This record gives sequence, C-alpha cells and structure tokens, in this order.
Amino acid sequence: MDRAKPVLIDDVEINRFHQFLTARTGGGWIMVGYILSIIGVATLSMSAKLGLSGLWQGMVAAMALLGVFCGGFLGGWLTDKLGRQKLFYASPAVIFLCSIAMYWVNGGMSLSLLRLISGLAVGIEYTAAGSLLTEFIPQKSRGSRLSLLTVLWFLGAALAYIVGNALLNDANGDAWRNVMASPAVIAGLLFFFRLGTPESPRWLLSKGRRQEAEKIIKQVYGANFSLKNIAEDKSSGKAMTLSDALRAGYGKRIFFVVMFWACAVIPVFAVYAFVPKLFQALHLTGNLAAWGSMGITLILVLGCIAATWLINYIGRRTLIIHSFLWSGLALLALGLLPDAAGWIVLSLFGVYALFIGGAQVLEFVYPNELFPTEIRASAVGMGASLAALSSAVGTWLVPVSLQSFGIGTTMLAAAVITLLGLLISLLLAPETKSMSLQEAAQL
Repeated sequence: MDRAKPVLIDDVEINRFHQFLTARTGGGWIMVGYILSIIGVATLSMSAKLGLSGLWQGMVAAMALLGVFCGGFLGGWLTDKLGRQKLFYASPAVIFLCSIAMYWVNGGMSLSLLRLISGLAVGIEYTAAGSLLTEFIPQKSRGSRLSLLTVLWFLGAALAYIVGNALLNDANGDAWRNVMASPAVIAGLLFFFRLGTPESPRWLLSKGRRQEAEKIIKQVYGANFSLKNIAEDKSSGKAMTLSDALRAGYGKRIFFVVMFWACAVIPVFAVYAFVPKLFQALHLTGNLAAWGSMGITLILVLGCIAATWLINYIGRRTLIIHSFLWSGLALLALGLLPDAAGWIVLSLFGVYALFIGGAQVLEFVYPNELFPTEIRASAVGMGASLAALSSAVGTWLVPVSLQSFGIGTTMLAAAVITLLGLLISLLLAPETKSMSLQEAAQL
C-alpha cells in the first residue's frame, strides 16, 4: 500500500482554472477602480446640468465611500455566512443595474442613493472575490496574484479617466450621462465571464459540506484529488464568528490589519485627491505641475508592480516595513522642506509614490492570509470598511489643514500617519511567505 504523503492543493502548480479565476477576480478590481474614479470625470459637467450645490457635490462624492464602509461589514458577514460564490455574482450584477439607472438620474438625491448602493457592491466585491481567489490559489503564487489586484485597481482608475474624457468630448450636453452609465459595460461583461465559477471547497468544509467540497476539488484539480489533498480537512463544521476569533486570540491580528491598511490609504487618498492643490502650495505651477501629477501617478503604479514581483522574494514583513519606512521619510522631508526647489519636491513625491506601493499591494494579501476560512471575508470586510472611512476623513481634512496650518504641517501629518504604519508593522507584522493558508492562519 502506498503510504506516501498526499500532494496538498497548496503545493500544486497553477492550472487553467487558476488562470481563469485570477482573470475573473482581477476584472472585478478593474471594475471597482473604474466606478470609484469615474465620478471625478463627470462631476463638473453633471453638477452644472443638474444644478448641484457644493453640499450635494460633496454628498455624491462621499456616498460611494460610505457604501464601501457599510458594504465591507455587510459583505464580510454575508460572504462567510452564505458562501463566496453567490456574492461573487452579486457585486457585478448590482453595479450593472445601478450604472444603467444613473443614465436617468435627475437630481442629487437619486444620484447619491445609486452611488451608495454601488459602494455597497464594491465592499461586497472586496470580501467575496478576495476570499474566493485566496482559497483556490496555491501558496507559492498566492502573494503575487493577490497583490496584482491592487495594480488592476489602478488600471481601472486610469481607464475611467481615459474613457470618461473620451465620452465627454461628445458635443451632446448630456454626455455626462453616458459617462456615469459606462461602468455597466464592464460589470455586465464581468457577470457573464464569472458564470460557472464554483464555490470554495474550503468554505464548504468549514460548513461541514464534505461531499460538495470533494466534488469541486475533483472538478478543479482532477480525479486523483480528494479531501485528503486539502490541509483544512479538519473542520468540525462549527461556525466561528468574529467574537469567537477575538476570544481565540485573533484580536491582535485584526488590530494590525485595520491599522496598517488605514495608515497606507489615508495619505494616498488625501495626497492624490489634492495633487494640484498641494503642488500649488509647494510653489509648483505650469507644465512642471501638470507633468509631475501624471508622473507620480505612473510611479505609484510602477511601485505596485515592483512590489507584486518582490513579494515572494523578500516576504511580506520585509516588504511592508521598507514600504512604510522610505515613503514616510519622503513625506517627512516634504514637510520639513516646503520651500525646496521644484525638482526636489517632485523627486520626494516620486520616492513616496514608488515605495508606498508595497503597503498598497499588501492590503489584500495580509487580511486574506491571516485568518481562518470561517472569518476570512469578515476580516477583509472590516479592514476595507475602516480604511474607506479613514480615507474619506483624511481626504476631507486635507483642504482644511492646508488652509489652517499650511503645507508643511499637512505633509508632516501625512508622514506621522505613514511612520505610525511602520511602527505597527515592526511590532505586529508576521511573515507568511511560503506558508499554506492553514499555517498562515494559525496563531
């Protein structure tokens, strides 16, 4: 009798199903980046046509982030309770319907409501899609494929500006309606592309549904694979809640995920939402400011791509520490040298953009790796929700800080937040490189 240890699913090579699932999940991040960014393209034209006051413009902009905040909590709970597959279909379906409806909006109230519901769908996308991909991808490819999602988010944001501006060039005065409805194209295609995606066998096992889990394992990996090839085949079928996780000792990890995620996104959202205003305060104008804005955005994307490549070589802990360290020092220098020459200012912004990419890509790696299957989506949802709330507050405070305290103090505040992320990472960031999901989730 052959008593050799079975090959675990975590150790198999990437197959065609994994490639398709990565594409189906990555398409969701392109959709999310697109729908969260498209409002910036349409705001001026839309506000003029609908007669939106400053209050309503702010309300429309804030509603999507409020939706993400609520959707992260709701999506995490639903994804852990109902399964990954159902919510994997739900998010593009909801965004498709909301985007179509945006074509006929007639005021700030209806627009705000649709943006809120779209934001809810984004929060659900973060929890369902991230968990599903994590639970299928082999461990040696898990880090790079999860971190790729951040790159695709920024690709979706860039696509929103390209497509949105092209649509606005239409002589039709209501071209903004086409802009606001345009996410429906991506969401509709994504919904059909996702049809046929199976449920996560790890989630099925966590619910005691062993026969269904084994059927999917054989479907994805072949007839020679079964429950004995999955390390998590130890579930009692007893559900675990977040309160159970806290009692079991996962509170420190939840605190780490929420705090590092917030420290990574607050300065990024605040800085990039007000790049022209910050450049003006730093005495950068004209072509230097215009090219500089595009340049640092490109560098941020390149930083995320570099981090996606580095993550499996230097590990998660080393990556996040160096990301916060060097990006924080760049912001500190900007705060201490607000009157520096233009090329120095741009260089420091470039250093920040390049190195913060490491923390950005880990926003969907760490939360998905550090928790058991039963609460994985809830943990991701909590991180996404509080990060959305933090980034909204940070973005709102930037113009207030610039007016009340000046550019130097504003950049110093951003540096303090980033260096707080460094301190938290030094104290709490674990290393999950080369670990199976079962090993990474163990305390």
